[in-house]
Amino acid sequence: MNDSGEGAERGARPERTDARRNKETLLDAAAAVFVRSGVEAPVRDIAAEAGVGMGTIYRHFPTRADLIIAVYRHQVEACAEAGPALLATSATPHAALEQWINLFVDFLVTKHGLASVLRSDHAGFETLHSSFLDRLVPVCTQLLDAAAASGEIRSGLEAYALMRGVGNLCIGADNDPRYDARPLVGLLVAGLRRPH
Repeated sequence: MNDSGEGAERGARPERTDARRNKETLLDAAAAVFVRSGVEAPVRDIAAEAGVGMGTIYRHFPTRADLIIAVYRHQVEACAEAGPALLATSATPHAALEQWINLFVDFLVTKHGLASVLRSDHAGFETLHSSFLDRLVPVCTQLLDAAAASGEIRSGLEAYALMRGVGNLCIGADNDPRYDARPLVGLLVAGLRRPH
């Protein structure tokens, strides 16, 4: 349904494809801006990053909370899909795990901002948190199992515990520009290696 009348000559199918592409571009851009500047970043910064008008953002996401929740879900899916792709393309399973953890850190920075935005809707946040665990713990498990099977890391590590540890290291990174969790997260992931 097009309420602006744009693209009526092109037909409905190309319009939907364009709208979907715009939405994906917008979510990628919003995620990048949120990681860099926090979830309170101006909408104009997100529009500039995405190369779209502010009206496009408001058409898809009438409120900031709508946008943040969509970015959150988008990042969960991106992390979930990245795990198997990284295993297939990285030099080693441990390298895939390291790259995946970096994506997870980006997600966590946005997630912490989301928690403050959704403070009034505790049940809604809990539902999102549960879906994030259901989707990402198996992916992290797959990466850990592959790295353990290759002999790169100790076996028996639990994905949930690792993800929780990474999450704890990221607390505060979204509102303290002097704190970068990545070096500590890097040490944590390096510490998973099997001693030789």
